[in-house]
Amino acid sequence: MIELSIVIINYNTFGLTCQCIDSIVEQTQDVRYEIIVVDNASRERDPQDFAARYPFIKLVKSEKNVGFAGGNNLGIAVAEGQYIVLLNSDTVLQNNVMHICLDYLRTHPRVAVVGPALFFDDGTRQHNCQRFPSIRYKLFELFRLQKFLPRRTGGKILLGYFFDHTEPVETDWIWGTCFMFEKKLLLELKDSKLAETFFMYGEDMQWCLEFKKLGYHIAYDPAARVLHLMGKSGGAKSDLIEKNAAIFMNMYYSPAERFVIRQLDRLLMP
Repeated sequence: MIELSIVIINYNTFGLTCQCIDSIVEQTQDVRYEIIVVDNASRERDPQDFAARYPFIKLVKSEKNVGFAGGNNLGIAVAEGQYIVLLNSDTVLQNNVMHICLDYLRTHPRVAVVGPALFFDDGTRQHNCQRFPSIRYKLFELFRLQKFLPRRTGGKILLGYFFDHTEPVETDWIWGTCFMFEKKLLLELKDSKLAETFFMYGEDMQWCLEFKKLGYHIAYDPAARVLHLMGKSGGAKSDLIEKNAAIFMNMYYSPAERFVIRQLDRLLMP
């Protein structure tokens, strides 16, 4: 019986995806897993090259680029594991990440999603634990209220770059870079799948919010360590990120909340 299905989206990143797969094989122990590579209509080379190099994987070939959310849903559709992990192609596992995260979910039944510690290639930590936009947290940051609290406490309240990411924490949302959850939870979501509102960027925030609305928690476990070569699988596009953030706010926040948060953001700008 397969415990875990690892879904990797490939879009013109053959070398990175191979490096990712190699790290899974090298680091993963005591977990019965499968690897599903979804090729999002890459033009770089024939996706069949993955099957030739790794005959043990499942290869899903999309005739068009359906984005990050759409591609992951294609992979999940053929997944046999009880648990799913969405793993970026620009990642390299540094330890037995799959076993650590799987054990975390099994021992925390009200946690829907768990993510690992992410590192740049120079060893510095990435700030993948985030808060949803809120008036409360904006005011907290504006008036520097964290300065009046122990550093650890203030960091845990605001998360992001205020949090040192060295200890486990419950977060509002976590990056989709490495995103593990139990497959049966999808049955509680609309259309029984991850939302495809966003082609790329913002989907991880939306997914976490939808799970939290169902009463589940989102967690971060720094015992699991992943090198994230951020940007090498396509690079962040600030205009698209900003656009999707606005769509997210329009979907989940009232006009009054959006107005106040925008004004506070202006005050927080350097």
